[in-house]
Amino acid sequence: MSRTRRSLLFPLVALLLSAPLPAHAQEPPFRDPDLPRASRIADLLGRLTLDEQVSLLHQYQPAIPRLGIGAFKTGTEALHGVAWLGEATVFPQAVGLAGTWNPELVRRVGAVTGREARGFHALDPAFNGLNLWAPVVNPLRDPRWGRNEEGYSEDPHLTGVIATAFGHGVQGDHPDYLQAAPTLKHYAAYNVEDDRITVDSIVPPRILKDYDEAAFRPAIEADAATGVMASYNLLNGRPTHVNHDLDDVVRSWTDEDLMIVGDAGGASNVAGAQRYYPDEVEGNAAAIRAGLDSFTEDNRDSAPTTTSIKAAIDRGLITVADVEDAARHVLSVRFRLGEFDPAGRNPYAATTPAVIDAPEHRQLARRAAAEQVVLLRNDDHTLPLSTADTKRVAVVGQLADTLYEDWYSGTMPYRITPVRALAERAAVTSSEGVDRIRLKDLATGRYVTASTAAAGAPLTATEATPGDASGLDVFDWGEGTVTLRAAANGRTVSLGDGRSLVNNAVQPNGWFVQQQFELVAQADGSVVLEYAGNDVTQSWFGANRYVVVGADGRLVLGAASPEHATKFGREVVRRSVDSAVEAARGADAAVVVVGSMPFINGREDDDRETTALPAGQRAVIDAVRAANPNTIVVLESGYPYSGDWDTADLPAILWTSHAGQETGHGIADVLFGDHNPSARLTQTWYRSDADLPDMLRYDISKSGHTYQYFTGKPLYPFGHGLSYTSFRYSRLAVDRPVVHASGEVGIRVDVTNTGDRAGAEVVQLYSQQKKSRVAQPVKRLRAFDRVELRPGETKTVSFTVPASDLSFWDVTREKRVVETAPHEFAVGSLRRAVSVLGETIPPRDLRRTTPAQNFDDYSGVTLVDTTRERGTAVASTAPGQWISFADVALGRSARSVAARVANPDGPTTVEVRLGGPAGRLVGTLAVPTTADEHSWTEVSSPLRGAAGRQDVYLVFTGKARIDNLTVEGSS
Repeated sequence: MSRTRRSLLFPLVALLLSAPLPAHAQEPPFRDPDLPRASRIADLLGRLTLDEQVSLLHQYQPAIPRLGIGAFKTGTEALHGVAWLGEATVFPQAVGLAGTWNPELVRRVGAVTGREARGFHALDPAFNGLNLWAPVVNPLRDPRWGRNEEGYSEDPHLTGVIATAFGHGVQGDHPDYLQAAPTLKHYAAYNVEDDRITVDSIVPPRILKDYDEAAFRPAIEADAATGVMASYNLLNGRPTHVNHDLDDVVRSWTDEDLMIVGDAGGASNVAGAQRYYPDEVEGNAAAIRAGLDSFTEDNRDSAPTTTSIKAAIDRGLITVADVEDAARHVLSVRFRLGEFDPAGRNPYAATTPAVIDAPEHRQLARRAAAEQVVLLRNDDHTLPLSTADTKRVAVVGQLADTLYEDWYSGTMPYRITPVRALAERAAVTSSEGVDRIRLKDLATGRYVTASTAAAGAPLTATEATPGDASGLDVFDWGEGTVTLRAAANGRTVSLGDGRSLVNNAVQPNGWFVQQQFELVAQADGSVVLEYAGNDVTQSWFGANRYVVVGADGRLVLGAASPEHATKFGREVVRRSVDSAVEAARGADAAVVVVGSMPFINGREDDDRETTALPAGQRAVIDAVRAANPNTIVVLESGYPYSGDWDTADLPAILWTSHAGQETGHGIADVLFGDHNPSARLTQTWYRSDADLPDMLRYDISKSGHTYQYFTGKPLYPFGHGLSYTSFRYSRLAVDRPVVHASGEVGIRVDVTNTGDRAGAEVVQLYSQQKKSRVAQPVKRLRAFDRVELRPGETKTVSFTVPASDLSFWDVTREKRVVETAPHEFAVGSLRRAVSVLGETIPPRDLRRTTPAQNFDDYSGVTLVDTTRERGTAVASTAPGQWISFADVALGRSARSVAARVANPDGPTTVEVRLGGPAGRLVGTLAVPTTADEHSWTEVSSPLRGAAGRQDVYLVFTGKARIDNLTVEGSS
C-alpha cells in the first residue's frame, strides 16, 4: 500500500475507533485479536506519545510499561540457522542450501530456523528477537565477493524461489501469526566489500529491474518476507539508506506492511563516511522520508538516533505523520508475531528452548549436508565407494579433521568432521597435509617456543634447543596468508595484548581475524613474520606490522619494514606432502579435503583477490594423487574455485559448502552412496580469474558476468552436477507454436532414469530470445523441478511459462515489454521454438523529455543522483565518453535539442552525432559552469541535417552531467 493510500485509510480507522467501547470491554482495542490489524495499530499509535513513537524506530525498542508493552529488538542473524545466541542447529551455508535446488528442503530448514528462534526468544524476549535478518538475496554476480557464501545464486529466478521457500519456512504456516519475521538483505546492488561504505554501484535501469530487483521481488510478492534491509553502498550516486526506491518500488510489490531496516551504522554513514548530508539530523530525516523504519545504530544506545529524529521534526525536515508511518510498519510486524494477543491465542508463543538442537533438527541437518554436495566429476564410476572393497580410507588435507564456522554461523553443538564420519565406515589414516616448521631467531640462535597451557601465552624465542613445543603447523590459505598453530597446545597463534603473539585461538575468528600472518622470504634465505590481520589498514594500528623479538624474548609487532624485523631461519620438521603421502599410500581410497577458511578467504568487509586454490593445498592433491590412483578431492568452500580441475588427473571431485555440524556425515553419505548426489551449481565456475571482469562492473550485460552473458568456456557451468545414475531426456514438447503476450506456454519433457540406481534429477528449463531490440542473455533459467526416479522409470515433467515472464525493462518507454520475437526453450540438449506475439518497440521519440539514464548504449560514463532526494542522471568523467539512443525517429527535420545539465567543473560541450561516437556532427550543446553538481540549467543547440531514423550519440568533450534531453522538430 502506498504512503498516499495509507494516509487516507488511517484517519477513517481512527474515526471508527472513536466510537464508544462496550461497557464490558476491559482491554484496549489494540489488545483485541478479533479486530482488523489496521484498527489495532491505529489504536495503539493513538495511545503512544511522540517520544514513544520515536523510540520504536531504533533497533532496540524499549518497553512501555504503562501500556504493558515489552521491549523489542529487530535483527537476529539466521542465514543457515540461528546465529550468535548460543549452540543451535547449524545447517549448510546459504550457497549450499540453494545448491540442493530443493525448495521443500529449504522450507524445512527455514522452519527449523524460525522454530529455534522462538526457542531462544523464550530464554530472553528482550534480546533474542523474532525479526530475523535473513535470507541474503543479493544475486551472486561475482564469485570474488567476500560474502558469496551468504547468498544463493547468480541467477535471480533461482534466488527468488529459494528465498521464498526459506522465508515461508521461517514464518510458519499459520494463517494469522508469524513464527518469526524474515528480512531480505541487502537492498540493492551490493556485491563488493572493499570500501563498501563509499563504493558506488553503477547499475543501468534495465539491469537494475531485470537482475537486481528480480532477486528481491519474488519473496516480497509471495509474502515470504516482512521487509528488507538497506545496503551499505551507494547506488547510482545515492546512498541506499536514503533511496526512495525503498518506499516507491519495494513497497509496491505487496499490499502487506513491510518493515525496512538499516544495516548496522548504515544510516549514520549517510552524513559520515558518505558525506551526503551535512549532519545526522538531515541524514536520518532523509532516510525516514525514503522509507526507512528502523535504525540499526550505536548498538543498544538509542539516544543519538531518537534525539536526531526529534530534532528533524523540530527543524521541519520530517513530520509527526512521517514518524507515525514508520512506527506503523514496525508495529505491523510485532502484531503479526502475536505480541499483543492473549495467552494461548498464538500457537508459536508456546515454543520452549527445548526445540533448540532437537533430534529431528539434527537429522534434517544431516540430510541437508548430504543433499547440497555437488558431484563435479566422476571418471570411470570412481564413486560411490564400495563398503566391501573399501576397508582403509586415507583422509587428508587442511579441512580433513576440522569444521569451520563463518561470520554468520551459529555455534555448532557438535562437530562431525570428515575424519570422524569416515571412521564410522572404514579404518582411517589421516593427515592435515600441512608443514610443521620451527622458527629460529638468527641473531641469537634461539628457537620460538609456545606455551603448553590450554589458554596459551606469548610466544618467546628463548630456547637454545628445539623441542616439541617449538613446532608450528603452517596452514596455507592463499594470497600469501597463513595461520600458525602451535604444536604445544593445538591453538592458533593470534595477535594479543601489547602486540605480542599468543597461541590462544581455537580457530581464526573475530572481526579483524588477528590470526593471519605472512612468512615473507628474504634474499638471504631467511624469513620475516608479517602480521596480516584485517585491522592492519586501521589508522590506529600504527606502522609496525612486522615481528621482532624483544629483549625479554617475546615475539611482538615492532618493525615497520622487513629490514627492521627479526630474521628467522625456517626449519621444516615435517613436509606437508610427505605426511599426506604417508597416510594415503596403500589405502583403498584417499579423500583429500581442501578448501577455504571462512574468516580468512573472504567474508564481510573482505573480498577475495583470487578464486584459485592455494598452492600449498594443490601440492598436497598432486602428491596424494601420485601416491594413490583412487584419489577423491573434496572442495569445501563458500564460493567457486577456478583452476584446471577438468584436465587434472583426478578421478572424482566433490564440492560442498561449509555445511555445519553434519558436514562429515554429508560427505561420507555421498562418498559411500547412501545419498545419490543431486545438487547442482548455482554459479558459474570460471576457468581462470582472467575470465572475470572488474568487480565494480554491475552491468552484467556489458561485463559478461554470470552464465546469462558469459560467452567463454567455463570450468563448470551454472546448473552443473552429476549423479551416480544417468538420465535421458526425450519428447520435449510445447503446447503451442505461438503464444500471445497475455498467454502462457506449456512445456513438457520425459525424463528417464537409464541407470541402475534410484536418483533425483534437477530438470532445468532455459529460454533464449533470438531477436530483440536489446542485448539479450545467452540463456536464462525460467523454471526447474527436482524429480525422483527409480531405475528404468520415466516421468513427464511439465512447466507453465507465462509469456509475461519473458518480458524485460524497456528503457525507451520505462515499462516492461514482451517483444514480438522467436524464443527457444531448452531442457538439456533438447530445444523447441515458440513465437511470442507481443510488441514491436517503436522508434524512439525524443520529442518527449527523455531521462538521459535511459540510453541504449554507453562508453565510460557513470550514473549519478539528480538531486539528493530523487532521480538519476548521466555524468562523464573524461573526454570522449558517450551515450547513445538507438533508432530515433527524427522526422523530416529535427530543429534543435535541449538538455538539462549541471557542471561544477568548468565550461565544456556535448556533441550531438549520428551513427556513432565519431559520426556526423549535427549539433553542439554548450554546457556552462554551475554552482554545484545539483544545480541544473537548461541549454539548447540547433541541429543541422538531423532527419530520418538515426542512432543519436551524445559525446562529451569534458566533465558534465545530463539529466534529460528533448529534441524538437517536425514529425
